[in-house]
Amino acid sequence: MPNVEQTTANQEQELSQEELTARRAEITAFYKENIKSLKVQLEYEQLLTDVEKTRAERLQAQVFIAQTYAQQNPNANAAENPTEAGEEFESAKSKANETA
Repeated sequence: MPNVEQTTANQEQELSQEELTARRAEITAFYKENIKSLKVQLEYEQLLTDVEKTRAERLQAQVFIAQTYAQQNPNANAAENPTEAGEEFESAKSKANETA
């Protein structure tokens, strides 16, 4: 039984110069047609990359501003301290239980 690779090689060898030229023209036309779509895809991907970079830069700037603000106002979040809030909650809860 003949090998598939040998059969393909034999078929390629049997092509005339005109057939080779025609096949090359078909392949070239195929690639040229796809280049249009690939250029659009490239532009799309570049725009997505720009959007993601801009989002990352904006997030980084927000973090920087928040950290700077926190360093300048260390007591700004004292009222929002989780332990103090928990104590206030428990105090209010116990008062409500006493009145009920």
